Amino acid sequence: MSTVRRWRATTRFGPWLLPVLLGLLCLGALGVGPFPVTPAQIVELAAARLLGVPAEVPEIVETVILQVRLPRIAGALVVGAALAAAGAAYQGLFRNPLVSPDILGVSAGAGLGAVLGIFLSLPVFGIQLLAFLFGVVTVGLVYLVATAVRGREPVLVLVLAGVVLGALAGAIISLLKVLADPYDQLPAITFWLLGSLAVLTPDDVLAAAPLVLIGLLPLHLLRWRMNLMTLGDEEALTLGVDAARLRLVFIAAATLMTAAVVSISGIIGWVGLIMPHIARMLVGPNFERLLPAAMTLGAGYLLIVDTLARTMAATEVPLGILTALLGAPFFLWLLARGRHGWQ
Repeated sequence: MSTVRRWRATTRFGPWLLPVLLGLLCLGALGVGPFPVTPAQIVELAAARLLGVPAEVPEIVETVILQVRLPRIAGALVVGAALAAAGAAYQGLFRNPLVSPDILGVSAGAGLGAVLGIFLSLPVFGIQLLAFLFGVVTVGLVYLVATAVRGREPVLVLVLAGVVLGALAGAIISLLKVLADPYDQLPAITFWLLGSLAVLTPDDVLAAAPLVLIGLLPLHLLRWRMNLMTLGDEEALTLGVDAARLRLVFIAAATLMTAAVVSISGIIGWVGLIMPHIARMLVGPNFERLLPAAMTLGAGYLLIVDTLARTMAATEVPLGILTALLGAPFFLWLLARGRHGWQ
């Protein structure tokens, strides 16, 4: 039995395996850092908070766990799960395992909004709001362009429009970087574009999480129809599914999730590309199993990367750098397997 088949059997008969591993990763991330925390202190503090029993945990340990690491872990879980879910949806819609959530320009648009906010010296909330709005508007423009072009393959036009508008947003970002203050604004712009959870607050997570849940709702309720979309528009229509309308629903849901998390974390690449593909290898292409598996893998992967980013060096490494270093070799492997086609 091959490695992939063994993993598929494991995840099929042990659906709690991935969530249990994710929980262990969370406990490990709570204890790892410049200020070490023992497992006993974590358990004691959790018991004190949940059961109301007295705890003898030092105040500094409580501060580190509750105000520094726990919000960051929650942010990594939300961001990683949302990006992986959006990637799984896009890969199913476009019937291509090499598609990522930013294929329609949502990340480029969100980046433009954030850079513009930094350039205008807006507060953090204003920067996040502009990032969210620009990400959603960019994908909206892509969809309008695609619907205005008649007589062509709709999926191809969507991708081409996304590439063009994404390139336009990238050009404007470069212009703003040239015009920005090199001592104050430019470092902030560069750091945001590389992605990080270093400045994430509980309020940021609470603001993004409801939008992610709203985006997940149609993906969950219509998960069986996503399986039909992977067959192609003509086959879906013969089975009574309005492919164009359903594509709009899935694109809107994935865009909402991606824009929400990118607005608080910056641009973090590769998560939405490699995690859905690994999930498909483990549990198969059925979207009912693929979606939760991809979300769990994405959350765990980003949690591992974020833990490495804050512990591997004296200066924190942006997440975009680490995800690219890990994701690029995997992407090359996907290209090498591309001759086998969609599976």
